[in-house]
Amino acid sequence: MNKFRGTGVALITPFQQNREVDTNALTTIVNFVIDNGVEYLVVLGTTAESATLSKEEKQLAKQTITKANNGRVPMVLGIGGNNTAEVVAELKTTDLSDYDAVLSVSPYYNKPTQEGIYQHFKAVAEASQRPIILYNVPGRTASNMSPEVVARLAADFDNIIAIKEAAGDLVQAMKMIQLCPDDFLVISGDDMIALPMTLAGGAGVISVIGEGLPGEFSEMIRLGLAGKSQQAYALHYKVANSIDYIFEEGNPAGIKALFEKIGLCDATVRLPLVEASDSLKKKISSFIDHL
Repeated sequence: MNKFRGTGVALITPFQQNREVDTNALTTIVNFVIDNGVEYLVVLGTTAESATLSKEEKQLAKQTITKANNGRVPMVLGIGGNNTAEVVAELKTTDLSDYDAVLSVSPYYNKPTQEGIYQHFKAVAEASQRPIILYNVPGRTASNMSPEVVARLAADFDNIIAIKEAAGDLVQAMKMIQLCPDDFLVISGDDMIALPMTLAGGAGVISVIGEGLPGEFSEMIRLGLAGKSQQAYALHYKVANSIDYIFEEGNPAGIKALFEKIGLCDATVRLPLVEASDSLKKKISSFIDHL
C-alpha cells in the first residue's frame, strides 16, 4: 500500500510535430520525474491522450516507459471504459507483470446509477490480476461515484485498494476518508486541492503539474503526509498559479506547453485537442522564468 503514498504522475504521450509518438522525449520525461522525486508512474491515463492512440502506439508507449523506468518506481496502468465486458476482457488478456496496480475510470457517457457503478467495478475486481485503483472524475464521465459506493467497494473487495478522487470536492473526499477502511487510500486527482486532501487523511496525489514540477510538488506532498502544513503550504502557493495555467485550455495541452518551455518535448497534441494558445504559452513561460 505504501507504494502509492506520495506523488504519482499521469504521464503524457509526447508527439513529434508530425504527430508520431516521440519515444526519445518519453524516455527523457520518465527520467526527469523519477530523478526529481516522484513515487510512482501512471501509464496510459487520460493525460496520455489514450483515446487517440492505436493499440500499437499504446504498446510502444508501455514498452518505452517500462524500459526507461527500469524497475526504479512502481507503475500503474490505465485500463477502463464504459463497456464492462470489454474492460474485463482487456484485464484478462493484458500482460500486467510490469505493473503494480490498475487505474480504472468510472464508466463515462452511459451515466450509470450508483448500483451500476458498483456492479461494473465488482466485475473489474473479479477479473483483475492486480490491485485496482478506482478513478472518479465526474467532470469527464458525467456521473459521480458516491462516497457510500466507494466505501462499499472498498469493504467488499480486497483488491480494490484506493481511489483517485477527482471531483474537486474536498467535502466529498473527506467523506470517503471517513467511510472507507483505514488501509484504503484516498488519492487526490485534483492538483489544486491535493495538499488539503492529504492533510485531511488522504494518501497523496496522482498529478499532472507534478509531472512538470516534480521536485516542488512531490516535496509538498511529502511534507503534507508528515503533517508539516506550514512548509507544505509555502510550496503550494509557490506553484498554485501554474496549476491554473496548465488546465486553462485543457489537459494535456497546458502541461505539454510547460514541457516545451523547459525543453523536454514538443507541445503537439492530437485532434480533437489543439495546442495551447500563444497567450497561454507566454503565461506559462513567464511563470517558469520567475520560479
